[in-house]
Amino acid sequence: MNVLLSIKPRHAEAIIKGQKKYEFRRIIFKDKHIDIVYLYATHPIKKIIGAFHIGNIIKDKPKNLWHRFNDGSGLDEAEFFEYFKDAEIGFAIEIRNAEMYEKPIDLEDAIPGFIPPQSFRYVKYPLNLKEDIGDQKNKRLID
Repeated sequence: MNVLLSIKPRHAEAIIKGQKKYEFRRIIFKDKHIDIVYLYATHPIKKIIGAFHIGNIIKDKPKNLWHRFNDGSGLDEAEFFEYFKDAEIGFAIEIRNAEMYEKPIDLEDAIPGFIPPQSFRYVKYPLNLKEDIGDQKNKRLID
């Protein structure tokens, strides 16, 4: 199982550059066997720019996550705690083997009516998103 993850462009780029080693989330995937996370950079890019593999997923109180992983967060302290405002538990997703695609994938062109997920969306099949996915047989790949 794979995941399409919506993320702000500056965070997606920090992941690709290796500056952001953990992605933080208030909710996490129910399926614990995620192979690949595809990075959908939100507005203004609105394309899949790359992917990474998941290492460990750590569940803890936000203040503990900050103390353990702030160096690899790609965030400043105020931004981190604003994101976790009113959350008792958070998740740190370890990023491994991040790669950037030479040609970003525009899913709005490939899948008419595509609406990006607010947070994440499971992908039905293991996709090779480096290749063109715009043909008819691939129109139903996203749940």
